[in-house]
Amino acid sequence: MRARTRLAAAALVAGLFTCAVDPADASGVGEWVRAEKADLRLVAATRAVGPGQETLRLGLHVRLDPEWKIYWRSPGTAGLPPALTWTDSTNLAETVLRWPAPKRFELFGLQSFGYADEVVLPIEARLVEPGAAARLRAEVEYLVCRDICIPGSARVALDLGAGPPEPSPAAHLIDRFSGRVPVPATAARVTLAAETGNGALAITARADLPFAAPDLFVETTALSDLPAPRIALRDGGREARFVFQGVALPPGTTLTATLVDGTLAIEGTATATAATRPLGAVLLIALLGGLILNLMPCVLPVLAMKVTGLAGLAGARPAAARRSLLATAAGVVLSMLALGAALAAVRAAGGAIGWGVQFQQPLFLAFMAALTGLFAFNLWGLFTIGAPRWADGLAEAAPRRGLAGDLATGALATLLATPCSAPFVGTAAAWALTRGSGEILAVFAALGIGLALPWLALAAAPRLAGLLPRPGAWMIRLRAVMGVLLAGTCVWLLTVLAKQVGEEAALVTAAALTAAGIVLWLARGRRIALPAAAALALGAVVLPGVTSPPRVIAASGTTAALAFSADEAERRARSGETLLVDITADWCVTCQVNKAMVLDRGEVAERLRSGAVGVMRGDWTRPDPAIAAYLARHGRVGIPFNAVYGPAAPQGILLPELLTESAVLDAFSRARGSAQAAR
Repeated sequence: MRARTRLAAAALVAGLFTCAVDPADASGVGEWVRAEKADLRLVAATRAVGPGQETLRLGLHVRLDPEWKIYWRSPGTAGLPPALTWTDSTNLAETVLRWPAPKRFELFGLQSFGYADEVVLPIEARLVEPGAAARLRAEVEYLVCRDICIPGSARVALDLGAGPPEPSPAAHLIDRFSGRVPVPATAARVTLAAETGNGALAITARADLPFAAPDLFVETTALSDLPAPRIALRDGGREARFVFQGVALPPGTTLTATLVDGTLAIEGTATATAATRPLGAVLLIALLGGLILNLMPCVLPVLAMKVTGLAGLAGARPAAARRSLLATAAGVVLSMLALGAALAAVRAAGGAIGWGVQFQQPLFLAFMAALTGLFAFNLWGLFTIGAPRWADGLAEAAPRRGLAGDLATGALATLLATPCSAPFVGTAAAWALTRGSGEILAVFAALGIGLALPWLALAAAPRLAGLLPRPGAWMIRLRAVMGVLLAGTCVWLLTVLAKQVGEEAALVTAAALTAAGIVLWLARGRRIALPAAAALALGAVVLPGVTSPPRVIAASGTTAALAFSADEAERRARSGETLLVDITADWCVTCQVNKAMVLDRGEVAERLRSGAVGVMRGDWTRPDPAIAAYLARHGRVGIPFNAVYGPAAPQGILLPELLTESAVLDAFSRARGSAQAAR
């Protein structure tokens, strides 16, 4: 008898223990369902539906196999969040799924956000008939990933009868994960502010209590994925600054930020404002950019003027040489200031502005063609620009064109240097062109000083000119050769003009310039020569006044190019394609150099030709508002512009202005990386 009693007691204890450790049979807890790399079940916070109860607190309980994860509502670079479809349910009106704060995962440098090990996704369910029994059935579709991703599905179920709403065994579990659902930032007394620009997105969070080890997850319709932020704590930890490098968002973009710091999880919205940068820092950037501009392929046509200018200093007295060099530098700076003032005026009038956009205007092209043609005639000795009387001393030093010619040389050097951008030039110009007229003029003055630094450096040590040979026949031959280079520049400008307004109009300009040269040659030394040539040159500028419709850029020699569309580039990237976007123009010399040296040769050309990487080209030879807006969205105001899109970079990876094969191939690999990482 005692033995049977002990046996019954042991069975009762065992039964109670089983119920305690496995509440699957307890009221308010559904059965586990085994699916791909996870066990899932539906749980409720109460054992039954209480009298008059209108809503239920439910949860999708997921236990994942070791090292596997599922995704948050915004998965990051790749992935899909779980989705629930409530089929065959009764007494269920609607459900709202809540998302606990995620964790950040990184694979092959790609960011994703989700949950590992175990998670409960809280669900708020509204009943059709308050207080009545509910039959709950849900189809769960999810993606589970480790080094590969596998789609999974499960059908979870839970029945709740009408009765006392006592807490279920899963109530604490639901509460625990509900406590991880972010609360409004205002409720936690946390303020959020966002700045965009300078190639980065910066978000600042400020709280009354210090942060410890915060992380930030950003959601916006303008971007689907972001790199991991650089985090800096200030003011004793009460301010956290998150900087996402390489992210271009237009000012005014609204974003949702979820901040996680230990048990703290808050969520708030912020509107990105244009990033501010101290004027002094921008001026230094502009100075450096102007100096680098001297080395860009765009300024190769200026080489003739630089060489002949230096040659003209041969045998000059130091004071005379200094005057000449300073006059040329002044021409550079003054013309850059004039360009900045013109852009400020165009913007004030409501027009679109950018770096090098003057080359989109046929009138400007004709003017530059006439100017380079006249400079070539000057180098060939067909006419000279005399020095003013106060510069007679300089004119005696060598058979040169005087200070007026030096000023003109500097101005022409500036105008010929502006078709293409250079490192730091785009940064400074983009900052300036979103500010007031004063900032625009200051930045363009700094750009001019940077571009003029070679002349200023020589002016500081004019005796270096004494190292040149004395004037002689070699100078005449050199000027003739340099004149040929400038004439080549003139011909190039005419070809660009022909593509804008048609060959007939460009031929009229060429004929007028040729006639000006013939007049100067036949009437050398006569007073009528220069006025007649000037009139013909003026005609060369005015005659091509009619323009033709914008043309479609021809396909590259390596592959057919898609028509430019920013939305289409992102769509193709999200569908798994890798795509090179090339914004180019006929007047952009650096663009042509990039094609000849990188895009149309070697392994890059082979990948483009094979179709492994698609090509999309935008022609900015003439004004195009869509291209201007696209460049502004990426913080650029000039070209060349190249970006690589792919599954891992649906927003594009920006390439440097001067391309290298290694930079392009690396961008190809990075852009398509997520397709491999997600499998």
